[in-house]
Amino acid sequence: MAAKKRHVTGGVDTHGKTHHAAAVDQTGRVLGDHEFPATAVGYQQLLAWLRGFGRVIKIGVEGTGTYGAGLARYLASRGVALVEIDRPDRRARRARGKSDPLDALAAARAALSGQANGTPKTRSGPVEAIRALRVARRGAVKARTAALNQMHGLIASAPDALRQDLTGAGAKLVDQRAALHADETRLTDPVEATKAALAVIAARIRHLTAEITQADRRLRPAVARTAPHLNAVYGVGTDVAGQLLTTAGDNPDRLRSEAALAHLCGAAPIPASSGRTDRHRLNRGGDRAANSALHTIALVRMRYDPRTRAYVDKRTKQGLSKKEIMRCLKRYIVREIHTALLADFTALNTP
Repeated sequence: MAAKKRHVTGGVDTHGKTHHAAAVDQTGRVLGDHEFPATAVGYQQLLAWLRGFGRVIKIGVEGTGTYGAGLARYLASRGVALVEIDRPDRRARRARGKSDPLDALAAARAALSGQANGTPKTRSGPVEAIRALRVARRGAVKARTAALNQMHGLIASAPDALRQDLTGAGAKLVDQRAALHADETRLTDPVEATKAALAVIAARIRHLTAEITQADRRLRPAVARTAPHLNAVYGVGTDVAGQLLTTAGDNPDRLRSEAALAHLCGAAPIPASSGRTDRHRLNRGGDRAANSALHTIALVRMRYDPRTRAYVDKRTKQGLSKKEIMRCLKRYIVREIHTALLADFTALNTP
């Protein structure tokens, strides 16, 4: 009877093949820990094991966007309250040591105390689909940048006779380098070897460019349908909107307020006052990809939006640096983004 009335909080340290769970009562006393396979059957066993100690109030799960995604989806479908757990503090880990049981216990106690209170993304709607498409695009962009750098490096160190014909940049020169023909019988000659390498790299660049174009063609209508209000914000394009949607997730209840979104994007002002100096500084935490998206919007507005340019001039005359002005702009932009996101999520969830 006492066990049935007991309130239980769980914590899970997730891995690729196994998950380690720990249970604590309402006072933080350890009830037990156990390892389960990271499979559908293992998820059922884990929840049944936790419920064996009493009434499960909530479960803290590490890595809800990676190894713990499947477990988080299963627990959410069973109506269990979930808390997203960040990686344990390194200083505490050095002092306490590291093991799966210790990490699971730390997750349970962080959820119980309220130190961890983030809501995991549901990853079951159109935003998750957009995130998956963006993963492929981001990988292609990164690989193309590396290939372009390799090409420029080869040309810079190429023999003079070849370098003079290949200086410049642009798509036409990529096509030119892809059309180079090396003498396969003379690949010990630096000129012929450089021709062969440039042709391979140029072909790779063309292929990656085609991948990026295809990804953009898929993402544009998906983002426009999912977030028309966000897409209409000044300075927001398909890539920026896709990143902000990915940061927010499919469940709008994660965005409790515009201040919470600002902290999530690393755009909330951080107090940096001391003595008679009263000031705030840039926030270097949060989702840096989302912060980069806000930075892009701010740059576009600083160049093309008359209101923003007037604001920058006014703040510059007041003695603020460019970094401080950018911080203020990002915070104002978050306000518009929050309103647009809520409008889009409301429309998506309205029958």
